[in-house]
Parts: sequence; C-alpha cells; structure tokens
Amino acid sequence: MRYELYYWDGIPGRGEFVRLALEEARADYLEVARLPKRQGGGTSALMRFIEDESVRRPPFAPPYLKAGKLIIGQTANILQFLGPRLHLVPNDEASRLWVHQLQLTIGDLVTEAHDVHHPLSSGMYYEEQKREALKAAPHFRGERIPKFLDYFERVIRRNRGGRGHLVGNAISYVDLSMYQLLGGLCYAFPKTMKRLHRKYPRLAALSQHVARRPNIAAYLVSERRLAYNEHGIFRYYPELDG
Repeated sequence: MRYELYYWDGIPGRGEFVRLALEEARADYLEVARLPKRQGGGTSALMRFIEDESVRRPPFAPPYLKAGKLIIGQTANILQFLGPRLHLVPNDEASRLWVHQLQLTIGDLVTEAHDVHHPLSSGMYYEEQKREALKAAPHFRGERIPKFLDYFERVIRRNRGGRGHLVGNAISYVDLSMYQLLGGLCYAFPKTMKRLHRKYPRLAALSQHVARRPNIAAYLVSERRLAYNEHGIFRYYPELDG
C-alpha cells in the first residue's frame, strides 16, 4: 500500500514522528505537500480532506495519513495504526497498549516544549509573548524536562531483557519517537540537555542506537530529512535556555 502523509512542508514538527516510522520500515509513501501542484501537491492540498464536505470523518489538522479509504489524524493515532502494519510494535495487546501509552506521554512533553515559546497563543508571534516565555522556560528546564526524562529512563531500566528498548526486545515506533524528542530538546535547549546528559545513559544509548539503524541513518543524510528550525515545535531561542 502507498501511504499519503499530509503535513506542512519545511517543518519537521509532529509529522516527523510519522516519517521516522515510515522510513524505518522503508514504506511506500508520498509527502503530499512536497509534490508539485500539477500532481495534486502543495500546501493547499493539506486542506483537501479537512474542508471537503463529502468527507464524513475529517481530520482536525495535519499531520494526517491517507491509507486506502482511511483518513487517520493525530500523531499517536497514526502510529498506533501503522505500528502492526510496519512491524514496529509487539504482537500482544498489552505491549501495544503500553507502546501507545508511552507515545501519548511523549506527545504531552512535545506540547509542553511548544508552549514554552508560545505560552499565550499559537496564533501570536514569539516576540509578542516573549516576556511570558521567559517566565515559563525556567520551570520547564528545571522541573518538567527532568520529570519526563526520569520517567522514560526508568521505563527502559525496568524493561528487563529489552536490550535498551522502551518496550520489548526489538525496535518499536516509540523508540523512534524518543529519538526525535531527544533531538528536538537538544536543539531547543542545548545547554540544559548537555547538563542533563550524564543523568540519562539509557536514553542516550537508545538515541544512538536509533541513529545507527541503516534505514534511519540513510534517511538522516537524505534530502527528505528536515532540519529543526524556528517554525516547528522545537525552536532555539538562546534566552530560553538559561
């Protein structure tokens, strides 16, 4: 099956968590916003299934995935759908629910990271809420990042026999998402993450393991991989890094 991924061009954002799963599995997929308009692509194409009144179950916003007749929205929901189809989740129900739970927890931290630089509204520029962002950043750096990473480090430690994975003893989509999360935090808060690095050896090892996987390594040096930038979720503003 050829999948169609709908997300903003030029922004890694939440779409990157889905891309990593598709790339790890070498799935056949199209990045619709990057297609020429004559092929039905471009930014305007992202609204196709959101605004079309004939779509009975429209997504709220990108990212969403078209798989055959299905249109699936929300990052964690997309990955829950793709997991068994791309062999990126264990076979038993308990493990699949556990992977999904961890993915949702990653999503919570992603939202908090975004809200540091946009604490008032996503519809306002950073400069319009910089004062509030400067107030929010110390708590996020000092309390929220360690609280989440403490938890994920503990999850790996308790996964006995898991060879450093979050769930089971093989790669799952939540391992890939953890790699993207850690990379985003290192981009947005480099001094903070450098200071915390030694505290989380298992998470660091997992991130290195993901980056060395052949399909991921090839993707990371390809033109398909989008660099972190100040238009996505993880944004680097030196003043917010303390």
